Amino acid sequence: MADPILIWGAGAIGGTLGAYWARAGIDVLMVDIVPEHVEACRTTGLTIEGPIDEFTQIVPAVTPDQLTGTYSRIVLAVKAHHTAGAVDRLAPHLAEDGFVLSAQNGLNEIIIARRVGEARTMGCFVNFGADWHGPGRILYGNRGACVVGEVDRTIGERTRAMHRLMQVFEPDAELTDDIWSYLWGKLGYGAMLFGTALTNDSMSANFADQTRTPAWVRLGREVMAVAVAKGVQPRGFSGFDPAAFLPGASEDAARACIAALADYTSQTAKTHSGVWRDLAVRKRRTEVDVQIAIIAEIAGEVGVDVPGIRTLVDLVHDVEEGRRPLSGETLQILVDTCRSASTAAS
Repeated sequence: MADPILIWGAGAIGGTLGAYWARAGIDVLMVDIVPEHVEACRTTGLTIEGPIDEFTQIVPAVTPDQLTGTYSRIVLAVKAHHTAGAVDRLAPHLAEDGFVLSAQNGLNEIIIARRVGEARTMGCFVNFGADWHGPGRILYGNRGACVVGEVDRTIGERTRAMHRLMQVFEPDAELTDDIWSYLWGKLGYGAMLFGTALTNDSMSANFADQTRTPAWVRLGREVMAVAVAKGVQPRGFSGFDPAAFLPGASEDAARACIAALADYTSQTAKTHSGVWRDLAVRKRRTEVDVQIAIIAEIAGEVGVDVPGIRTLVDLVHDVEEGRRPLSGETLQILVDTCRSASTAAS
Protein backbone atom coordinates (compact mmCIF):
# COMPACT_ATOMS: atom_id res chain seq x y z
CA MET A 1 0.00 0.00 0.00
CA ALA A 2 1.30 3.47 -0.88
CA ASP A 3 2.51 5.58 2.02
CA PRO A 4 2.98 9.14 0.73
CA ILE A 5 5.06 11.65 2.61
CA LEU A 6 2.53 13.99 4.17
CA ILE A 7 3.66 17.63 4.16
CA TRP A 8 1.62 19.74 6.56
CA GLY A 9 2.05 23.31 5.35
CA ALA A 10 2.70 23.89 1.62
CA GLY A 11 4.24 27.33 1.87
CA ALA A 12 7.84 28.39 1.23
CA ILE A 13 9.56 25.40 2.84
CA GLY A 14 6.93 22.67 2.56
CA GLY A 15 5.89 23.62 -0.95
CA THR A 16 9.46 23.66 -2.24
CA LEU A 17 10.20 20.25 -0.75
CA GLY A 18 6.92 18.86 -2.08
CA ALA A 19 7.54 20.11 -5.60
CA TYR A 20 11.04 18.63 -5.73
CA TRP A 21 9.99 15.28 -4.29
CA ALA A 22 6.96 15.01 -6.58
CA ARG A 23 9.11 15.86 -9.61
CA ALA A 24 11.46 13.02 -8.59
CA GLY A 25 8.56 10.56 -8.59
CA ILE A 26 8.21 10.34 -4.81
CA ASP A 27 4.65 10.00 -3.51
CA VAL A 28 3.72 13.23 -1.72
CA LEU A 29 0.52 14.66 -0.31
CA MET A 30 0.51 18.29 0.82
CA VAL A 31 -1.92 19.83 3.31
CA ASP A 32 -2.55 23.57 3.41
CA ILE A 33 -5.19 25.88 4.84
CA VAL A 34 -5.36 28.14 1.74
CA PRO A 35 -7.93 26.56 -0.61
CA GLU A 36 -6.73 28.53 -3.66
CA HIS A 37 -3.16 27.31 -3.13
CA VAL A 38 -4.33 23.71 -2.71
CA GLU A 39 -6.39 23.92 -5.90
CA ALA A 40 -3.50 25.37 -7.90
CA CYS A 41 -1.00 22.76 -6.67
CA ARG A 42 -3.20 19.80 -7.57
CA THR A 43 -4.55 21.11 -10.89
CA THR A 44 -2.37 23.56 -12.82
CA GLY A 45 0.66 22.82 -10.64
CA LEU A 46 3.03 24.44 -8.16
CA THR A 47 5.52 26.74 -9.89
CA ILE A 48 9.03 27.09 -8.47
CA GLU A 49 10.62 30.35 -9.64
CA GLY A 50 13.96 32.06 -9.20
CA PRO A 51 17.65 31.71 -9.98
CA ILE A 52 18.06 28.16 -8.66
CA ASP A 53 15.38 26.39 -10.68
CA GLU A 54 12.30 27.03 -12.81
CA PHE A 55 9.62 24.39 -13.17
CA THR A 56 5.95 23.66 -12.57
CA GLN A 57 4.91 20.41 -10.90
CA ILE A 58 1.46 19.09 -10.12
CA VAL A 59 1.46 17.98 -6.47
CA PRO A 60 -1.48 16.24 -4.77
CA ALA A 61 -2.85 18.56 -2.11
CA VAL A 62 -5.82 18.86 0.25
CA THR A 63 -7.11 21.15 2.95
CA PRO A 64 -7.02 19.79 6.53
CA ASP A 65 -10.74 18.98 6.53
CA GLN A 66 -10.31 16.88 3.37
CA LEU A 67 -7.50 14.73 4.77
CA THR A 68 -8.13 11.07 5.56
CA GLY A 69 -5.96 8.12 6.55
CA THR A 70 -2.75 7.76 8.54
CA TYR A 71 0.84 8.40 7.50
CA SER A 72 4.18 7.18 8.81
CA ARG A 73 6.14 10.27 7.68
CA ILE A 74 4.76 13.74 8.29
CA VAL A 75 6.86 16.80 7.49
CA LEU A 76 5.63 19.80 9.48
CA ALA A 77 6.34 23.07 7.67
CA VAL A 78 3.98 25.62 9.18
CA LYS A 79 5.00 28.89 10.83
CA ALA A 80 6.44 28.21 14.27
CA HIS A 81 3.59 29.89 16.17
CA HIS A 82 1.11 27.54 14.50
CA THR A 83 3.03 24.41 15.56
CA ALA A 84 0.91 23.39 18.54
CA GLY A 85 -2.39 23.74 16.68
CA ALA A 86 -1.05 21.98 13.59
CA VAL A 87 0.28 19.03 15.61
CA ASP A 88 -3.07 18.66 17.37
CA ARG A 89 -4.80 18.50 13.97
CA LEU A 90 -2.34 16.10 12.37
CA ALA A 91 -1.94 13.78 15.35
CA PRO A 92 -4.95 11.59 14.42
CA HIS A 93 -3.32 11.05 11.01
CA LEU A 94 0.07 9.98 12.42
CA ALA A 95 0.66 6.22 12.32
CA GLU A 96 1.54 4.54 15.62
CA ASP A 97 5.05 3.80 14.36
CA GLY A 98 5.32 7.06 12.45
CA PHE A 99 7.07 10.36 13.14
CA VAL A 100 6.81 14.09 12.59
CA LEU A 101 9.82 15.89 11.10
CA SER A 102 10.00 19.61 11.86
CA ALA A 103 11.16 21.52 8.76
CA GLN A 104 10.70 24.85 10.54
CA ASN A 105 12.59 27.67 12.21
CA GLY A 106 13.10 27.60 15.97
CA LEU A 107 12.95 24.89 18.61
CA ASN A 108 9.61 23.44 17.55
CA GLU A 109 10.80 19.89 18.14
CA ILE A 110 10.19 20.58 21.85
CA ILE A 111 6.53 21.40 21.21
CA ILE A 112 6.05 18.46 18.85
CA ALA A 113 7.62 15.96 21.27
CA ARG A 114 5.36 17.14 24.09
CA ARG A 115 2.32 16.32 21.98
CA VAL A 116 3.22 13.12 20.11
CA GLY A 117 6.23 11.89 22.09
CA GLU A 118 9.97 12.20 21.62
CA ALA A 119 10.18 8.83 19.88
CA ARG A 120 7.81 10.14 17.20
CA THR A 121 9.69 13.42 16.66
CA MET A 122 12.59 14.09 14.29
CA GLY A 123 14.57 17.29 13.90
CA CYS A 124 15.52 19.04 10.70
CA PHE A 125 17.55 22.19 10.12
CA VAL A 126 16.75 24.07 6.89
CA ASN A 127 18.34 27.30 5.70
CA PHE A 128 17.45 27.64 2.02
CA GLY A 129 15.78 30.86 0.95
CA ALA A 130 12.19 30.71 -0.29
CA ASP A 131 9.04 32.85 -0.24
CA TRP A 132 5.39 32.01 -0.92
CA HIS A 133 4.29 34.53 -3.56
CA GLY A 134 0.69 33.44 -3.99
CA PRO A 135 -1.44 30.41 -4.90
CA GLY A 136 0.74 27.97 -6.83
CA ARG A 137 3.86 30.23 -6.77
CA ILE A 138 7.03 29.96 -4.67
CA LEU A 139 10.28 31.86 -5.09
CA TYR A 140 13.30 29.63 -4.47
CA GLY A 141 15.92 32.30 -3.88
CA ASN A 142 19.01 30.42 -2.79
CA ARG A 143 20.30 27.02 -1.76
CA GLY A 144 21.18 26.52 1.87
CA ALA A 145 22.09 23.97 4.49
CA CYS A 146 19.75 21.05 5.22
CA VAL A 147 20.48 18.76 8.17
CA VAL A 148 18.46 15.81 9.53
CA GLY A 149 18.81 14.35 13.02
CA GLU A 150 16.88 12.67 15.82
CA VAL A 151 16.04 14.72 18.91
CA ASP A 152 17.47 11.96 21.13
CA ARG A 153 20.80 12.15 19.22
CA THR A 154 20.59 8.62 17.81
CA ILE A 155 20.81 7.67 14.14
CA GLY A 156 18.59 4.87 12.86
CA GLU A 157 17.30 3.59 9.55
CA ARG A 158 14.41 6.07 9.51
CA THR A 159 16.89 8.92 10.03
CA ARG A 160 19.03 7.70 7.16
CA ALA A 161 15.94 7.32 4.98
CA MET A 162 14.83 10.92 5.62
CA HIS A 163 18.38 12.09 4.96
CA ARG A 164 18.30 10.37 1.57
CA LEU A 165 15.00 12.08 0.80
CA MET A 166 16.46 15.45 1.71
CA GLN A 167 19.34 14.76 -0.66
CA VAL A 168 16.80 14.54 -3.50
CA PHE A 169 16.12 18.21 -2.85
CA GLU A 170 19.54 19.33 -1.56
CA PRO A 171 22.44 17.04 -2.63
CA ASP A 172 24.64 18.42 0.17
CA ALA A 173 22.11 17.63 2.93
CA GLU A 174 23.77 16.32 6.08
CA LEU A 175 22.97 13.63 8.64
CA THR A 176 23.81 14.44 12.28
CA ASP A 177 23.64 12.99 15.77
CA ASP A 178 23.43 16.52 17.25
CA ILE A 179 20.57 18.39 15.57
CA TRP A 180 20.29 20.74 18.56
CA SER A 181 23.68 22.27 17.79
CA TYR A 182 22.39 23.33 14.37
CA LEU A 183 19.05 24.58 15.68
CA TRP A 184 20.73 26.77 18.31
CA GLY A 185 23.23 27.97 15.73
CA LYS A 186 20.40 29.18 13.55
CA LEU A 187 18.73 30.94 16.47
CA GLY A 188 21.71 33.29 16.64
CA TYR A 189 21.38 34.13 12.95
CA GLY A 190 17.60 34.19 13.25
CA ALA A 191 17.69 36.83 15.98
CA MET A 192 19.71 39.05 13.66
CA LEU A 193 17.22 38.51 10.82
CA PHE A 194 14.37 39.58 13.09
CA GLY A 195 16.36 42.75 13.73
CA THR A 196 16.84 43.43 10.01
CA ALA A 197 13.05 43.14 9.60
CA LEU A 198 12.56 46.32 11.66
CA THR A 199 13.43 48.36 8.54
CA ASN A 200 12.57 48.11 4.86
CA ASP A 201 16.26 47.74 4.00
CA SER A 202 17.46 44.41 2.62
CA MET A 203 19.22 41.87 4.80
CA SER A 204 22.50 42.63 3.05
CA ALA A 205 22.15 46.40 3.49
CA ASN A 206 21.50 45.93 7.19
CA PHE A 207 24.53 43.72 7.69
CA ALA A 208 26.74 46.03 5.61
CA ASP A 209 25.78 49.15 7.62
CA GLN A 210 28.49 49.34 10.28
CA THR A 211 26.45 51.74 12.41
CA ARG A 212 24.06 48.82 12.99
CA THR A 213 26.75 46.22 13.70
CA PRO A 214 26.51 46.61 17.50
CA ALA A 215 22.98 45.18 17.35
CA TRP A 216 23.95 42.11 15.34
CA VAL A 217 27.01 41.40 17.49
CA ARG A 218 25.11 41.74 20.76
CA LEU A 219 22.19 39.58 19.61
CA GLY A 220 24.60 36.89 18.47
CA ARG A 221 26.47 36.98 21.76
CA GLU A 222 23.29 36.76 23.83
CA VAL A 223 21.95 33.72 21.97
CA MET A 224 25.28 31.92 22.11
CA ALA A 225 25.62 32.64 25.84
CA VAL A 226 22.24 30.99 26.45
CA ALA A 227 23.15 28.02 24.26
CA VAL A 228 26.42 27.47 26.14
CA ALA A 229 24.58 27.73 29.46
CA LYS A 230 22.26 24.99 28.19
CA GLY A 231 25.25 22.79 27.40
CA VAL A 232 24.92 23.17 23.60
CA GLN A 233 27.85 23.83 21.28
CA PRO A 234 26.21 25.70 18.34
CA ARG A 235 27.32 24.87 14.80
CA GLY A 236 27.71 27.23 11.89
CA PHE A 237 26.32 27.24 8.36
CA SER A 238 26.13 29.36 5.20
CA GLY A 239 28.46 32.15 6.30
CA PHE A 240 27.31 32.23 9.93
CA ASP A 241 29.96 31.20 12.48
CA PRO A 242 28.56 30.87 16.03
CA ALA A 243 32.10 30.61 17.41
CA ALA A 244 32.56 34.30 16.60
CA PHE A 245 29.92 35.15 19.22
CA LEU A 246 30.78 32.66 21.96
CA PRO A 247 31.91 33.98 25.35
CA GLY A 248 35.50 35.15 25.03
CA ALA A 249 35.44 35.53 21.23
CA SER A 250 37.00 38.71 19.89
CA GLU A 251 35.14 41.72 18.53
CA ASP A 252 37.08 41.35 15.29
CA ALA A 253 35.79 37.79 14.82
CA ALA A 254 32.19 38.92 15.34
CA ARG A 255 32.54 41.82 12.90
CA ALA A 256 34.16 39.54 10.32
CA CYS A 257 31.17 37.20 10.56
CA ILE A 258 28.74 40.10 10.06
CA ALA A 259 30.70 41.14 6.96
CA ALA A 260 30.47 37.56 5.67
CA LEU A 261 26.70 37.63 6.20
CA ALA A 262 26.46 40.89 4.24
CA ASP A 263 28.21 39.17 1.35
CA TYR A 264 26.18 35.94 1.62
CA THR A 265 22.80 37.70 1.74
CA SER A 266 23.75 39.91 -1.22
CA GLN A 267 23.88 36.84 -3.46
CA THR A 268 20.29 35.63 -3.04
CA ALA A 269 17.14 36.56 -4.92
CA LYS A 270 15.43 36.53 -1.52
CA THR A 271 16.53 40.01 -0.46
CA HIS A 272 14.44 40.32 2.72
CA SER A 273 13.69 37.85 5.49
CA GLY A 274 10.41 36.02 5.86
CA VAL A 275 9.89 38.05 9.04
CA TRP A 276 10.00 41.28 7.04
CA ARG A 277 7.58 39.78 4.54
CA ASP A 278 5.15 38.93 7.35
CA LEU A 279 5.31 42.50 8.68
CA ALA A 280 5.50 44.53 5.47
CA VAL A 281 3.68 42.47 2.85
CA ARG A 282 1.37 39.95 4.47
CA LYS A 283 0.56 42.18 7.47
CA ARG A 284 0.41 39.30 9.92
CA ARG A 285 1.99 38.26 13.19
CA THR A 286 5.49 36.86 13.06
CA GLU A 287 7.13 33.90 14.79
CA VAL A 288 8.85 36.20 17.29
CA ASP A 289 7.30 34.68 20.41
CA VAL A 290 8.18 31.06 19.63
CA GLN A 291 11.53 31.78 17.99
CA ILE A 292 12.97 34.72 19.92
CA ALA A 293 10.96 35.28 23.11
CA ILE A 294 11.61 31.65 24.05
CA ILE A 295 15.33 32.50 24.15
CA ALA A 296 14.60 35.11 26.82
CA GLU A 297 12.58 32.56 28.79
CA ILE A 298 15.38 30.01 28.68
CA ALA A 299 17.89 32.76 29.51
CA GLY A 300 15.97 33.46 32.71
CA GLU A 301 16.16 29.78 33.63
CA VAL A 302 19.95 29.63 33.20
CA GLY A 303 20.74 33.09 34.59
CA VAL A 304 21.84 34.89 31.40
CA ASP A 305 20.89 38.53 30.87
CA VAL A 306 19.54 39.23 27.36
CA PRO A 307 18.47 42.90 27.10
CA GLY A 308 18.96 42.90 23.34
CA ILE A 309 16.66 39.91 22.85
CA ARG A 310 13.99 41.40 25.13
CA THR A 311 14.09 44.73 23.29
CA LEU A 312 13.91 42.99 19.92
CA VAL A 313 10.78 41.09 20.95
CA ASP A 314 9.14 44.29 22.22
CA LEU A 315 9.93 46.19 19.01
CA VAL A 316 8.58 43.44 16.75
CA HIS A 317 5.39 43.41 18.82
CA ASP A 318 5.18 47.19 18.45
CA VAL A 319 5.36 46.89 14.65
CA GLU A 320 2.88 44.01 14.58
CA GLU A 321 0.37 46.05 16.58
CA GLY A 322 0.88 49.31 14.69
CA ARG A 323 2.61 51.25 17.47
CA ARG A 324 5.82 51.72 15.47
CA PRO A 325 6.63 51.73 11.74
CA LEU A 326 9.30 49.75 9.94
CA SER A 327 12.06 52.36 9.96
CA GLY A 328 15.64 53.18 10.74
CA GLU A 329 14.41 54.94 13.87
CA THR A 330 12.76 51.76 15.15
CA LEU A 331 15.90 49.74 14.53
CA GLN A 332 18.00 52.45 16.20
CA ILE A 333 16.27 51.72 19.50
CA LEU A 334 17.60 48.17 19.28
CA VAL A 335 21.07 49.38 18.26
CA ASP A 336 21.24 51.79 21.21
CA THR A 337 20.09 49.14 23.67
CA CYS A 338 22.62 46.62 22.38
CA ARG A 339 25.47 49.12 22.37
CA SER A 340 24.72 50.18 25.96
CA ALA A 341 24.49 46.56 27.14
CA SER A 342 27.79 45.68 25.48
CA THR A 343 29.53 48.74 26.95
CA ALA A 344 28.23 47.90 30.43
CA ALA A 345 29.45 44.31 30.10
CA SER A 346 32.96 45.26 28.99
